[in-house]
Amino acid sequence: MRGELRQIQLAGPDHEVWELLRTGDETALAEIFYRHSDAVYNFAFRRTSSWAAAEDVVQATFLAVWRRARDGRIDAITLESARPLLLVMAGYECGNVLRAARRQKALRDRIELIDQTGTVPDHAGVAASKVDDERAMSDIRRILDKIPAKQREVVELVIWAECSLADAARALGIPEGTVKSRLARARGSLAGLLDLSGTEAQA
Repeated sequence: MRGELRQIQLAGPDHEVWELLRTGDETALAEIFYRHSDAVYNFAFRRTSSWAAAEDVVQATFLAVWRRARDGRIDAITLESARPLLLVMAGYECGNVLRAARRQKALRDRIELIDQTGTVPDHAGVAASKVDDERAMSDIRRILDKIPAKQREVVELVIWAECSLADAARALGIPEGTVKSRLARARGSLAGLLDLSGTEAQA
């Protein structure tokens, strides 16, 4: 669990702790991490289908938050919870992490070609259950990736991360009605894709 280790607790709602974070308060960063790192981790896994990548996304997201806070470039939040904003930031970091992972894979493939034994040390040490989770999530992502990106965003925030329509709208900077309509279209599209997937599986 990303938020298990905790030494100092700050009381108060997110927006108050966030105001402290904006001043470069390290305790405030630790509190926001404690409250929301698990949500960011789960969101990142669903986006990347990789536990290792999800860990990298958590680190990159909160590092980005801290750098902005330290440089005085972090905006105030208008929501009671910082979670929707953190998930939007994590979405950007997922792209960066996936691109880096593809570059690393390409490098490993080249090393494997040079290594005449054909063996490449495996440093992941991922348990079988995690491998199964990643395969299942990869299947889900393949279906989800067939709908438009803007529809995927609202599915990830509202359905997976359980953000309210209002919070998702503010985090994405769009009207609540737009979130609602995108979610409806996404549900319709996914229902059709799932039906099609089931038909192909029976063929």
